[in-house]
Amino acid sequence: MTERNWHGRVFIGVSLDGYIAREDGDIDWLTDPPQNRTHRPGNDDRPAQTWETFFPTVDHLVMGRGTYEKVLNFGEWPYSRKRTIVLSSTLATTDPRITVAGSVEAVCELLAARSAQQVYVDGGRVIQSFLRADLLDELTVCVAPVLLGGGRRLFGDLEADLCLELVASHIGDGGMVHSTYRVHR
Repeated sequence: MTERNWHGRVFIGVSLDGYIAREDGDIDWLTDPPQNRTHRPGNDDRPAQTWETFFPTVDHLVMGRGTYEKVLNFGEWPYSRKRTIVLSSTLATTDPRITVAGSVEAVCELLAARSAQQVYVDGGRVIQSFLRADLLDELTVCVAPVLLGGGRRLFGDLEADLCLELVASHIGDGGMVHSTYRVHR
């Protein structure tokens, strides 16, 4: 990849066993967790990113087709103030809220042309592709206190170890452990 002037950032929920969704794409364990559990509070002296602190800082969003289609099921489009790129080689749409790019390289060209600065990367396969292409600088992973036993994994195979530096961590509502990591280069 060529030199870039934007930062690739991830904010994603994952089960304790590393899944971002069930095999059928369902994320009810994340969107509607049980409310009858109590969790021990942790040390919050260096809290990690929360959605409320993370989302306002990004100017672009890159997601995969599956994530795009999942978001369409939520009703109202939650990204109206963000320039959104969907990474897909098969999506045909006239949705004016998004731009479709057929490859990671095409996404990078769009981000450069648009003078992107802070790019939110979402969706398991897209995150994996951006990791393999060394396009991510920060990962905030929110681990939910649930074991799914199977589903869609967050991380895939890498050619080499990817070292991360823990920047901050805290326990959020519902017992989710939020950790923000910087990619160590």
